[in-house]
Amino acid sequence: MSNGSKDFYEVLGVSEKADRDEIRKAYRKLAKKYHPDANAGNDAAAERFKEVGEAYAVLSNEEKRKKYDQMRRLGAFDFQGARGGAGGPGFDPGASTFSFEDLGGLGDIFGSIFDRGRRPGRGGGRGPRRGDDVEYLVDVSFQAAVRGGKITVTVPVTEECATCSGSGARPGTGTKKCDECGGTGMVSFGQGGFAVNRPCPACLGRGQVPESPCPSCGGRGSVRQQRTIQVTVPEGTETGSRLRLPGQGERGALGGEPGDVILTFQVKPHRFFRREGSDIHVTIPVNVAQATLGSKVRVRTVDGKHVVLRIPEGTQSGTRFRIRGHGVGGKAKKGDQYVEVRVEVPASLTDEGKDRMKEFAAASNLKY
Repeated sequence: MSNGSKDFYEVLGVSEKADRDEIRKAYRKLAKKYHPDANAGNDAAAERFKEVGEAYAVLSNEEKRKKYDQMRRLGAFDFQGARGGAGGPGFDPGASTFSFEDLGGLGDIFGSIFDRGRRPGRGGGRGPRRGDDVEYLVDVSFQAAVRGGKITVTVPVTEECATCSGSGARPGTGTKKCDECGGTGMVSFGQGGFAVNRPCPACLGRGQVPESPCPSCGGRGSVRQQRTIQVTVPEGTETGSRLRLPGQGERGALGGEPGDVILTFQVKPHRFFRREGSDIHVTIPVNVAQATLGSKVRVRTVDGKHVVLRIPEGTQSGTRFRIRGHGVGGKAKKGDQYVEVRVEVPASLTDEGKDRMKEFAAASNLKY
């Protein structure tokens, strides 16, 4: 898919007014549906997965989304796929072509959206081009996020085809000039008063196409692979935290440097612990006798250790206690763990138990 050929809102299936939560939910649903692990050998699903990731990378970033919306409102691009040579569909012969530099600050973001970024060495169609960054959502356990740790992540990336060494041509055959772009590696597309130059989709910006396509990659010079990466989750990671892995992304074209992998962490909820900033919160049950007479209880911490907490007599349900230094963060700046007590009343009593409770109520002047 060409980035400029689809509207990112349509890709995620959300409206222009969708908030960040709606965008995130739509992305997670589609990413799960088209994830390569669930669609082994399905190239269409892999491509759809990549489209969804590209759309989310822009719409989930407030600044990128704002600039994307500005260009979208200008109507400078035909999201239905206007592209081709000087006489191609949607191209106005009278329009003046321009480069993304002409757009100033908007050009920087729009270049990254529709032309994979204006990076050194990517200005021409035939020069080395840096590979694309790969955006990936990763689930991490609560403990790994709080204390840090190593996890294994499998990321779908595009690798150079081993059969043709990236040329796209069947071994023993050569290449010829691309008819679509005339060998320049660039085409123009546009609408109204705008026309934009971008890498030719037929030759992928190389200016050459194989005489006989490679049977392994279909002439693309690349194949989709699953790359396994060992990742160190930083201590104190929160949902939405991002980690960049330089050089682990898509391969560069024509000898260009590879892109990066950018991981966005999604912290799984825990059945016992709850996090609020640097603090950890838990709720523990105590019985009526413990709350009334006082007691000592063992409370688990997020480190896996236990501390002894003293419950004073007469403790009310909902009372909170603080255990200092058992929250999130390093040694110098660490949060606390808060323990909320929930007093549990027995659901039923024996006849003898009821008699004792009545005696207790009478002694304590309690009405029932």
